Amino acid sequence: MSIAKDGIGTLAAVLFFAILFTVGLFINGSILIKAFSALFWVFFLFSLYFFRDPERVIPANENAIVAPADGKIIIVRKVRENVYLKGPATQVSIFMSVFSVHVNRIPMSGVVGYFKYYPGKFLPAYREKASTDNEQTVIGIENGATKILFKQIAGIIARRVVCHTREGFHVKRGERFGMIKFGSRADIFLPENVEVTVNAGQKVKGGESIIGEIKSEH
Repeated sequence: MSIAKDGIGTLAAVLFFAILFTVGLFINGSILIKAFSALFWVFFLFSLYFFRDPERVIPANENAIVAPADGKIIIVRKVRENVYLKGPATQVSIFMSVFSVHVNRIPMSGVVGYFKYYPGKFLPAYREKASTDNEQTVIGIENGATKILFKQIAGIIARRVVCHTREGFHVKRGERFGMIKFGSRADIFLPENVEVTVNAGQKVKGGESIIGEIKSEH
């Protein structure tokens, strides 16, 4: 399984300290050095697992909108989205635990018409206020008559949002665009011409699980 490019720097740093403390055992075999050596090797192995980047089977249906992240759906509800859609929408929120794949993927092909980074708090990602108060990137994509908005939201452990797309970029459904490091949340807002096909409690895979479908009459 491949490793996410955005995790290579973290892996290299953890591996460096793991080797450093292991070498230190030959100079000073104290309990403290042994403990640090073991700790960094355990964290390195966990990081290898965390930064895994499996391939995904992208749905062929051009009207399909896919999940931007792996995890468990914690919210499906009607809202009004005033930033980009500027109208009624369905909010779908995905909670990503530290055991989820954290590489994020584009939900719908089109052009990025909105991008903004918001600094903020680091509330637990499952809390409702995390959607508005936490550090996040907000991305809007337009494809013909359909607009969607989605967010990468940092959590109490995840304190770094990585996003490689910007306003004006042409993007393709299912392609990688970033990640959130160590536990987080993704929110997506779908307009009325999208039929939502998931429910709260359901588990999804980024880039592969269909969460909605653009109605053909639109």
